[in-house]
Amino acid sequence: MPTADRDRWVTAMPPLAVVLWVLASAGFGSALLAPPGLARAEPAAVTTYCQPTDPGLDELSGMTELNGELWAMGDSGTDERIARLAAIAPDGRCPVAEWAANPVDPFDVEDLATYGGALWLSDTGDNRRVRSTVALVRWEPDTGAGELHRLTFPDGPHDTEALLIGRTGVPVLITKDLLGPAQVYVPVDDIPVDRLASPGPTPLRYVGTARLDAVSATGAPRTGSMVTGAAVSVDGRAAAVRTYGEVYLFPVSDGDVAAAVTGHVPVAIALPAQPQGESAAFAPNGDLIFGSETGGTGRPLPPLLVLPGAAQLVAPDPVPAPPATGAAASGASTPGRDRSGLLVGLAAIGVVAVGLLLHRRRRRSRERSSTIARGPGESTLS
Repeated sequence: MPTADRDRWVTAMPPLAVVLWVLASAGFGSALLAPPGLARAEPAAVTTYCQPTDPGLDELSGMTELNGELWAMGDSGTDERIARLAAIAPDGRCPVAEWAANPVDPFDVEDLATYGGALWLSDTGDNRRVRSTVALVRWEPDTGAGELHRLTFPDGPHDTEALLIGRTGVPVLITKDLLGPAQVYVPVDDIPVDRLASPGPTPLRYVGTARLDAVSATGAPRTGSMVTGAAVSVDGRAAAVRTYGEVYLFPVSDGDVAAAVTGHVPVAIALPAQPQGESAAFAPNGDLIFGSETGGTGRPLPPLLVLPGAAQLVAPDPVPAPPATGAAASGASTPGRDRSGLLVGLAAIGVVAVGLLLHRRRRRSRERSSTIARGPGESTLS
């Protein structure tokens, strides 16, 4: 959300909503809105990734990885160009290596994603909820060519700051809602992003609400707040949805990202405080990188942060099975081994049954002795 728009939006809010928004921005929204008994997860091992240096990233709202390079852009007012970040310097800085022009005149780009060798710009911001259409913009880094794809919500305008595109290519939009649950939409008929009509519009359909009522990696229950960014891992097996104070990690099966974020219980991790954290991107190795706006004019650029091995928390690398040998390799069974396994199982059941029988006999014996000691009809209470 642009700083100027944020200030106007907050001014128009009811007083209670202002309080909730400020707390959510500071990372307290989840705890405040949580049902009784819910607790925040402890901050994960998040460290500094690099220090941006270009003031053009003061409204950083979207990031994505393409071919081993990190791309980033700001939202409304700074979204007319896209930045390719240079490799991290020895002193930890990550300057902008290249600025490229946005191929269309944007309204409010809030997120970035990658699919089919192209960047996809999520021009879906709508703080005042007045847009009749939102849009996804395809941009080819090699040629600079672009294409506009308009979309329409089935139930009126929504402010949307999170875009996910998995292996199937179906774009998944997650709304940013202050008081209600985050809502999930995809194109009708699950149209892949590279087959959307241009300029459109293509209607969206409602899928459900994002599962932000999570259980953290430490076992602490979690709840959610405003969704400000999202990302899918390079291999497509993990998805991340971030808010101002947390990140929610989902396993993705068969490339169905919408089913993952609406159906799976995620791992929830509390993040270190950022001025206005609104972006996330997976590195090829599964690390998750986070970015933030400065949160105000003239303030210093906050560093990019990283959660190492984030994808592996929900989608561990497959462990290769040991090579089969002998009869197992040929597909033949081993009768002796099969019978021994069955006998071990039956023996274990027998031990449990005998233990239960002896326990019941001892309990009945104690009950009879207790009755004799206190006399019929006497209370066991002193």
